[in-house]
Amino acid sequence: MTRVQRAERAAPPVDFLHRRAAEGLADSLDAIPRAFPVVVDLSPRTGIFADVLAAHDAAARIGSVTVPVASAERVVPGEGPLGLEDGSVDLIASVLGLHWANDLPGALAQIRRALKPDGLFLGAMFGAGTLAELRDVLTRAELDETGGAAPRVSPFADAYDAAGLMQRAGFALPVVDGDTVAVRYPDMMALVRDLRAMGEGGPPEGPKPRLSRRTVARAAGLYDQRHSVTGDDARPRVQATFETLFLTGWAPSPDQPKPLKPGSVATGFRVAPRKV
Repeated sequence: MTRVQRAERAAPPVDFLHRRAAEGLADSLDAIPRAFPVVVDLSPRTGIFADVLAAHDAAARIGSVTVPVASAERVVPGEGPLGLEDGSVDLIASVLGLHWANDLPGALAQIRRALKPDGLFLGAMFGAGTLAELRDVLTRAELDETGGAAPRVSPFADAYDAAGLMQRAGFALPVVDGDTVAVRYPDMMALVRDLRAMGEGGPPEGPKPRLSRRTVARAAGLYDQRHSVTGDDARPRVQATFETLFLTGWAPSPDQPKPLKPGSVATGFRVAPRKV
């Protein structure tokens, strides 16, 4: 099943992480005292950014949020033309979609070209710390059961990689912030069900053997052993980490401050470990 098919079949939706990420983007806009008349939402799950933004002070300065591109271009960024005219948009937002791009530099470059001079891009994508526990137990279980292991959790960029990619794509004044949240589940399979409902289920693309029931059971047992915590009700839970990177970049304009020298991209971290 392709990434687009998985996203389209994600039901009922689980969107608490998407809403948390959209809140982070809206918070950024609250601090920018200017208007953005033409706004495009490139998020795989549409409507959340506009819904969250409506409750923020910045809403009065933001035009109607449109979604003019096909689902394939939003779910797998960079797979095809973006469908936006160069220099036509004031603000582009992307909530938890860019980590699925097979060509992230290309996807970011398309976004930058679609922005007007001094237009703003705000993106949120999963970072390198995401699902570290699940990656750990799946790898260990498959090694134990078969003697080898295939990648079962997609690789994610870290903040320094993301900042470099923003600069490479031609954004001015790129900044990357981070937010980490630990989510508790009754067991590993409850986490897997949430991931599928988010449209995040499925391994990285490419042929690989299916996990046997024995391997899955082994992974679930390892999850209980290695990553258990005590819930607020004193019952045992397992913990899953989600790291979100917030990307901010501007389309170049003569009126902007001069960019930093190569190799000195400013990378800030807004890390707020919390339990959801």
